[in-house]
Amino acid sequence: MSFDYDLFVIGGGSGGVRAARVAAGDTGAKVALAEEDRYGGTCVIRGCVPKKLMVFASEYSGMVEDAQAYGWDIQPGAFNWDAFRGKLNAELDRLEGIYRSLLKNSGVESFDQRAKLVDAHTVELSDGTRKTAKHILIATGGRPVVPEFPGSELAITSNEIFHLDKLPDSILIVGGGYIASEFAGIMNGLGVKTTQFYRGAQILRGFDDEARGLVCEEMCQNGIDVHLGTNVLEMRKEGAQIWVKATNGEERLFDQVMYATGRAPNADDMGLEEIGIERGRKGEIVVDAYSQTGVPSVYAIGDVTDRVNLTPVAIREGMAFVETVFKGNPTPVDHDLIPTAIFTQPEMGTVGLSEEEAREREPIEVYSASFKPMQQSFAGRAARVLMKLIVSQETRKVLGCHIVAPGAGEMIQLAGIAVKMGATKEDFDRTVAVHPTMSEELVTMKSPTRTA
Repeated sequence: MSFDYDLFVIGGGSGGVRAARVAAGDTGAKVALAEEDRYGGTCVIRGCVPKKLMVFASEYSGMVEDAQAYGWDIQPGAFNWDAFRGKLNAELDRLEGIYRSLLKNSGVESFDQRAKLVDAHTVELSDGTRKTAKHILIATGGRPVVPEFPGSELAITSNEIFHLDKLPDSILIVGGGYIASEFAGIMNGLGVKTTQFYRGAQILRGFDDEARGLVCEEMCQNGIDVHLGTNVLEMRKEGAQIWVKATNGEERLFDQVMYATGRAPNADDMGLEEIGIERGRKGEIVVDAYSQTGVPSVYAIGDVTDRVNLTPVAIREGMAFVETVFKGNPTPVDHDLIPTAIFTQPEMGTVGLSEEEAREREPIEVYSASFKPMQQSFAGRAARVLMKLIVSQETRKVLGCHIVAPGAGEMIQLAGIAVKMGATKEDFDRTVAVHPTMSEELVTMKSPTRTA
């Protein structure tokens, strides 16, 4: 049977674009890609890239005071949201253009339309056109969802926060994950009176308890009004503001309410069930270690599979798919020991097991140091940082590394190499410290803080 294409990719985010252009460029496959929205996906258009630029913008608010402490005659000024937003949109347009060019230059045919599956080898575009392909790759990502309750339609999500006409004077952010906590820091840094509700006992569930506890403590010190064990019961419009009733009995008014309490895979109304593709409890596409669905010609990568929902992971999954299907080199996806950065303020970087996870598996030693960093201490700040290693008592391998500090994301990328290679505590100890730095504590902690 002859097909229109060797590969048809549905979804123009980082994973789908990488798979499409590598399959076309490296193997000469005939490839097409359909995207109903903007190219670049969540990360480039409404996720990590604009978020990180907002993090950068928000961090300048404290730099003037620090600079004054270091002797600079600098006076604070007001933040101009319109000027920043204009530059932000221009940068996202530029990046989207790069994604389109990468596809075009690799020989990938693009369709700016929604696509769904008709059968194991056929997709239908929104204009009714049908295309056939030997292989189909679904890379449609995910989306934020707001739970239903009275007034829930008044809430915005991380999709809309980049497009506000003006900065609110006050905002309530609901959720305790990394997206909620990152945006709490961003809005607070931009001068918005920021409140965060989380129904759990501590934010950043699933991360190391000591590390997330310090992050929350520092967020509160920075002026964020964090309410744990608290959720929203109902909301309603009251003039230009939103009235919120909380489970702790409080009733307050906010200019904006943002929800970051969960995301759902973009897998609805795609014809998946009709052709026998299994979906999981959250609506994710079920795949095997090679990203293959139960229909042999159809594969899926990225957030739509709800495995590890990170952009670099989607890209790795896309590359493994090309190796497996187009290069004859079956390559399972490696989801083990993935370094992660959470761009809260302060940042947190983590790789490997938390202390809580590790001690459930085997006897461990914990090496932990919390201190005031030189730069911030000199400026009169009370901020503290954390360097932490989790070590196996039996093998001496470093099972986990956790950093809470300015630049933690940069540090954990490098520490992650050592942990991925199986470095032992003694390997860390043999490494000469770079002084004076915060990260030198990772190689100078000689005695365990505790054992478990």
